[in-house]
Amino acid sequence: MSPTSWPISPNGGSSILSDIPAPFALLAELTHRCPLSCPYCSNPLEMVRGAQELPTEIWADVFAQAASLGVLQLHLSGGEPAARRDLPELVAAARAAGLYVNLITSGIGLTPARLDALEAAGLDHVQLSLQGVNAQSADKIGGYKGGFERKMSVAGLIAERGLALTINAVMHRTNLDDLPRMIEMARELGARRIEIACVQFYGWALKNRAALQPSRAQVDQAKAIVAAARADPAERLVIDFVPPDYYADYPKACMGGGWGSTGLNIAPDGTVLPCHAAQTMTHLQFPNVQTMPLREIWYGSAAFNAYRGDDWMPEPCRSCPRKAVDHGGCRCQALALTGDAAATDPVCRKSPDRAKVDALLAEGESATEAEWTYRMSPV
Repeated sequence: MSPTSWPISPNGGSSILSDIPAPFALLAELTHRCPLSCPYCSNPLEMVRGAQELPTEIWADVFAQAASLGVLQLHLSGGEPAARRDLPELVAAARAAGLYVNLITSGIGLTPARLDALEAAGLDHVQLSLQGVNAQSADKIGGYKGGFERKMSVAGLIAERGLALTINAVMHRTNLDDLPRMIEMARELGARRIEIACVQFYGWALKNRAALQPSRAQVDQAKAIVAAARADPAERLVIDFVPPDYYADYPKACMGGGWGSTGLNIAPDGTVLPCHAAQTMTHLQFPNVQTMPLREIWYGSAAFNAYRGDDWMPEPCRSCPRKAVDHGGCRCQALALTGDAAATDPVCRKSPDRAKVDALLAEGESATEAEWTYRMSPV
């Protein structure tokens, strides 16, 4: 069945086909404001200003709608979510809706009093980003003097309160060699999990690819380090590793299960996306929670149905047995590298555009140290 023919009832979806799964996660980007200026910033190129952000009451209603839709996990992100004065109220609203609440934060803006308020509101988990293993590297990457020291202090406050902690380590050419120390730091900080996420190149990061793209030797070494740590029977830290897409033979599936299959992303102004990078797709009109119910957006909107199923796939994806595994790969990456969001992800060895990725890899191997362009926060 063609994605555009999936039915939805006028009341918002009571007679929807069962082959569209309910989402289990919601990423709520509360703000694009951020004290850091990371050169790989995942916020869209056109950021939402503070005056355009959804107010508390609309977010609270969205959380209730999400829970009714089947969402179990809420990830509060940004920008820096601590820039929102109403963050404790938002956490309380999410918990009242029955959602598990994870705060994705740089740590800047979290004080003992704010953490106490968040814990009292029902916060379940904190995901703390680290840009490096010491002040010199971390503060340079984040563009914020004193940021590393603040993060270490916040990690201690989180541990004191017994909140579950994940370290989010964003890795690239300038810090990937520090991976062993990064894993060690996660253990020392009392984290239960570390997410080692290598920079993927779309949005602002694509502007800085020449400065951030690691070498193949760095990536191979990182894979070996992660494999050894995971194999250690004494290891208690859960280690997630997302290598750079370019070095793979086959693409990863969009959001793990394909476009519009696992979760929703809501921008600060209420725009609803299948993934955080999808705003690069200007050919799609993404709906907004202020004008359309979340259930209708998930099941019935043209944007969410655009790349569901396989009717949209070109060859070689359409006849490839791997389409049930990778679902054609990343639509945002296809758009960034080919100009066509429906193209086979160029990372795939079967893609007619794979040569473009190989050329970028060759550039990365021969590149000298390059300067990056920092990202500035909106007002």
